[in-house]
Amino acid sequence: MPSYSYKAKKQGGAVVSGTLTAQTEQEAVADLRRQGLMILSLAGGKGGGGGSSAGKSSLFSTSGQKKSSRRVKSQDMVVFTRQMSTMISSGIPLVEAIEILGEQASNMGFKACLQEVSANIRAGKDLSQALGQHPRIFPDIYVNMVKAGEASGQLDIVLTRLADYQESAENLKSEIKSAMTYPIVSLVMVLGISLFLLVFIIPKFEEMFYSMNVALPAVTKGLLVLSLFLKKYFLYWSASFVAACVLAFKYFQTEKGKLLRDWLMLKTPIFGTLFSKVAISRFARTFSTLIQSGVPILGALEIVSQTCGNKLFSNAITAASENVRQGETLGEPLSKSKLFPPMVTRMISIGEKTGALETLLEKISDFYDQQVKTTVESLTSLIEPLMIGVMGFLVGGMVMAIFLPIFKMVGSLSGKQ
Repeated sequence: MPSYSYKAKKQGGAVVSGTLTAQTEQEAVADLRRQGLMILSLAGGKGGGGGSSAGKSSLFSTSGQKKSSRRVKSQDMVVFTRQMSTMISSGIPLVEAIEILGEQASNMGFKACLQEVSANIRAGKDLSQALGQHPRIFPDIYVNMVKAGEASGQLDIVLTRLADYQESAENLKSEIKSAMTYPIVSLVMVLGISLFLLVFIIPKFEEMFYSMNVALPAVTKGLLVLSLFLKKYFLYWSASFVAACVLAFKYFQTEKGKLLRDWLMLKTPIFGTLFSKVAISRFARTFSTLIQSGVPILGALEIVSQTCGNKLFSNAITAASENVRQGETLGEPLSKSKLFPPMVTRMISIGEKTGALETLLEKISDFYDQQVKTTVESLTSLIEPLMIGVMGFLVGGMVMAIFLPIFKMVGSLSGKQ
């Protein structure tokens, strides 16, 4: 039988390595999991299993040739995953389950995708390999968890866990949207109203003031100058604004731009704390789900670094994974990054020592999910009066600047009478 070399952690944290024989790489993983080991790396299989010989496990790789596919709504993916879990646990054959779900899919792109998945499985591929051909529908975390489920023989349980994870991620996304939508819409409306007044309304008052030969206050003169500039050079500054937005968007797609963008997000007043809590919650939830499903810790960290949603956190997790690869702990390098609170890093360290890392990570995620919800509610109650104040200042200030000379003119007329 093929021989596999492995490196893994015991529950106490000690790193062990050795070799074992198994028919397939999946069987080797299942054997190590039964021994209570946390797999760090697995390689070999030259004797006939066709496994990886590059020193890194091919079972949990996140690279390879992949086809592009249309995107599918998150809710549709949750329903598909839950139905798959139910049908498999009920004893329905895998191919038949996928074909049934493909027939009832309302999204034509998803229907075509499931038909290809079914055909690939009939051709002899594993489910994870077939799903991996459609990365825009089934991301790395999905494919790797399915691989782990296939290896452990608990695919239905892993799919249920995956559906729970998808629902939690969708709820978190909804919390962020609800926190950001109101201030963005309000700000756009305030700026739009102010711009409309400056470009189309205020210039009409300018003609009236000069025709009446009224002495204008300094604030009114400044407002009229700004209005004249915006109206006269409307095309220039609007084109410049659009060009600046396009350039900024392209810059933020680069590595340096992503770092700057995410650093600014974490340093933003009011919202910085929210973004930090969201990143920690995503890290803990994703990491916990992957480990519980049997994905080796290094493969899990690689996926987590790509899904935490913040480049600074991603870099910190990648650096920490190098420490783990060398047999060191995970909690210490995360603590040195200064991005993770002491409570989080200490709970991770305790989890590594006691062998209950996935349980403590789940508790961290639950805690920060609640923190995000509480922060969103606080921000909503804070932003509403703040935006009303901004609108009152801008619009009210312009109205007062226009009416000051009118009041002055009325007052002078009353004095002459």
